[in-house]
Amino acid sequence: MIEIDNLGKRFGAITAVAGISLKVARGEVLGFLGPNGAGKSTTMKMVAGFLSPTSGTARVCGFDVVEQPIEVKRRLGYLPEGAPAYPDMTPEGFLKFCAAVRGIPAGERAEAIARAVERTQLQRVLHQPIDTLSKGFKRRVGLAQALLHDPEVLILDEPTDGLDPNQKHEVRGLIQAMAAEKAIVISTHILEEVDAVCTRAVVIAGGRLVADGTPAEYEALSRYHNAVAITLPAAKAEEAARVIRATPGIEAVEVGDAGGSRVRLLSLPKRGQDIAQTLRGLCADHDWPVGEFHVERGKLDEVFRSITTRQAKEATHA
Repeated sequence: MIEIDNLGKRFGAITAVAGISLKVARGEVLGFLGPNGAGKSTTMKMVAGFLSPTSGTARVCGFDVVEQPIEVKRRLGYLPEGAPAYPDMTPEGFLKFCAAVRGIPAGERAEAIARAVERTQLQRVLHQPIDTLSKGFKRRVGLAQALLHDPEVLILDEPTDGLDPNQKHEVRGLIQAMAAEKAIVISTHILEEVDAVCTRAVVIAGGRLVADGTPAEYEALSRYHNAVAITLPAAKAEEAARVIRATPGIEAVEVGDAGGSRVRLLSLPKRGQDIAQTLRGLCADHDWPVGEFHVERGKLDEVFRSITTRQAKEATHA
């Protein structure tokens, strides 16, 4: 659905995107991650046809974004950063305008607008000037225009920016509901978003693609993958930490306050091996009065920092 081949963009002497290649299939929700200035928004703008590439090609549903831009835009819904809209218009007026510009037949516009409004929960602000809306509602107006023509491909730049937790949950549910029939790319700084809705994620740093995998594959790279947290009374914690540290397969034990008079011991495994059964055996053998017993999946933020800082160091020494 999306094919990017050695795509690059320069602004004078500055290289914003340095030759990215990537494919996204129908049914995939791709998280597009990277630190500020990595080239995420520039890449998305090139795929959406808002910026011309300096080098390489991008195709949407088989159509070249430079040579066949109208065919691309017919099949693509784009939520840009900041969700720009005409501030004096109401959401209803803005969506009517977008429907006309998109060439949706006059007899089908009301249904298309109603569907987009229902999906984005805009009913109660439909007749207010956009300028008076909260940041979250402005974001939802932008999302509604991206969905208006029921596109095969969606490119969403920070789709939940400014939304409260309930609104984020609704938008994530909407993305999941649409995912099977579309190819969806989400640019985000919120790593929980990747875990919540993405089937795959790529990391871009310094204008280059530096990692590509599923959320589970990234979690497996974390030093906290398969780590086991237990809580114990403070009087038992020192003994337990000593015993666990001496156990084969344990890399380290982190000690923290669990509140009250309890201590949290986080046991980190060597090379991500499964240590849960070992820890259960230790707890039973020593008759430790365990409260919490929790196996960690891994920390995406730690892996993200590791990947991007390593790339930054390599770029500095290049």
